[in-house]
Amino acid sequence: MSLLKTLTSPSARWSVLSLLLIGGAGGIIFWGGFNTVVELTNTEKFCISCHEMRENVYAELQKTIHYTNRTGVRAICSDCHVPREWTDKMIRKIKATGEVWGKITGTIDTKEKFEAKRLELAEREWKRMKANDSLECRNCHSLQSMNTEVQKQRAKRQHELAVKNKETCIDCHKGIAHTKPKGMKEED
Repeated sequence: MSLLKTLTSPSARWSVLSLLLIGGAGGIIFWGGFNTVVELTNTEKFCISCHEMRENVYAELQKTIHYTNRTGVRAICSDCHVPREWTDKMIRKIKATGEVWGKITGTIDTKEKFEAKRLELAEREWKRMKANDSLECRNCHSLQSMNTEVQKQRAKRQHELAVKNKETCIDCHKGIAHTKPKGMKEED
């Protein structure tokens, strides 16, 4: 009996209800496993499992206020680089396959190779953050919720201008968690 005929023939052994219940349970198990893997790839441990990340950008993050601060709140890689909403998260995960390809092909596997591509990588990330209105920043920070009265004069002035000009976080805060790339244009 051909496989196609077997797959398209009605079952004499199982009821439609049984098949639906088995299919539903299988779908739930698949969905749970899929979501578990997606969330696992959002952990700091996963992100820094590659020496390229651990020795470059993670080492830089450890020297910033997003890593150690007076309140004890720490941002991890996914807080800034992976949207929280499911659809946006899946789009970001699909785009991240390019980063996996970079890992496989070794395009940034040394400090020198990473530094040579840093500007290109940063510009791509800044463009993404500009396009989504610095969504990941806004998960924790909000211009409307800031008390500019307790900020230093320069910060107060810049944040008030940002609200007025409808600017987004990445317009001013490039390099807040990582070293700025060499070769940046002045407007970057």
